[in-house]
Amino acid sequence: MEFQWLNESTITEKGGKITIMAPAKTDFFRGSAGQCEEGFLPGVLSNAPFYYTEIEGDFVLRVKVSHAFKDVYDSASIMVMKNLECWAKACFEYTDFGTHAVVSVVTKDCSDDANGCDLDRDDAWLQMCRVGNDFAFHYSIDGESFYMMRYFNLPADPVMKVGLLAQAPLGDGGERVYEHLSIEKRTVKNIRAGK
Repeated sequence: MEFQWLNESTITEKGGKITIMAPAKTDFFRGSAGQCEEGFLPGVLSNAPFYYTEIEGDFVLRVKVSHAFKDVYDSASIMVMKNLECWAKACFEYTDFGTHAVVSVVTKDCSDDANGCDLDRDDAWLQMCRVGNDFAFHYSIDGESFYMMRYFNLPADPVMKVGLLAQAPLGDGGERVYEHLSIEKRTVKNIRAGK
């Protein structure tokens, strides 16, 4: 499969291990940058490195991710994108609650944000499945048993951009590691189970 960049960054590929540098203050999110007494309400950012290929029809993407969890919202992520206003990402993220969690964001003009399970580790597997205009994100700690993070619908095109996203919305950036990446063109029998 041929990969290309949206927001190019430095990358190394060796022995099934892909390392992408997430520059400082980079993210994909479409928010309102409103006001609240505490916490962070993001504005619109579309500047994180996205290393993607184009896939027609149904697929399953699976990859093991890890990083140093230095700054809040640091993440190694996977993303599916129609355009800058329509996309979704699954992240293994350092949350503003001080945890390492699987997090999902679905964007149809505006982004939502949903924290999933906390994982007491620095690595995890992420999976994405497509069946028509339905999608699901899954996570695993062993690469064998996957559990649903999110099931959602996108007004998808037949061909979508699918790949790896490296982000550092608040921090100074750093390396995001992706191992054992696989993308299969197939239709899962049970999208909620991811198989």
